[in-house]
Amino acid sequence: MNYTEGSEEIKQNRAKKMMLWFGIISLSMSFAGLTSAYVVSKERPDWLTDFEIPQAFYISLGVIILSSVTIHLAKTAILKQKNKVGMLFLVSTLFLGFSFVLLQFVGFNQIIENGYYFTGSESTITTSFLYLVVLMHLAHILAGLICLLIVIYNHSKQKYKGGKTLGIELAATFWHFVDILWIYLFLFFYFVR
Repeated sequence: MNYTEGSEEIKQNRAKKMMLWFGIISLSMSFAGLTSAYVVSKERPDWLTDFEIPQAFYISLGVIILSSVTIHLAKTAILKQKNKVGMLFLVSTLFLGFSFVLLQFVGFNQIIENGYYFTGSESTITTSFLYLVVLMHLAHILAGLICLLIVIYNHSKQKYKGGKTLGIELAATFWHFVDILWIYLFLFFYFVR
């Protein structure tokens, strides 16, 4: 396929999708760098080997996986012009996203209850890494929630008609990315101790 062919709108849509993928790749590299630094830091004598992942993070894993399902169902419904069903799944995804954020803070409280802090004399390099990585991921979840709010607004104004579904497609791709990223981070912290 010749990438210079097509209408101006098709070219702009293709460019926006490519920009999103460049962003996803650069974010992936950032998290790969952080997790690599985590692995290298494990050699330190003050590294915690008995640190347990908080229960809230386990629950948030299920919530984020479910939210990936709901955003997929929302996108599918909207592409089929089933607008009410699409809106139901969009709002469900938003609710699950906010639930995920809440569970992350519950998890932080569980870590603090166990006597581990982000900084200060009670902190460790292990928990400082955990806090940093999870907070960076939360920042991207918040960006995803803003995208979802925009998509919900646009969908309520019936802007996703006649094949003009770029907004929901980009939002769903980004949401799947942050979901997969959390699954990776959770498994990483679970297995790399």
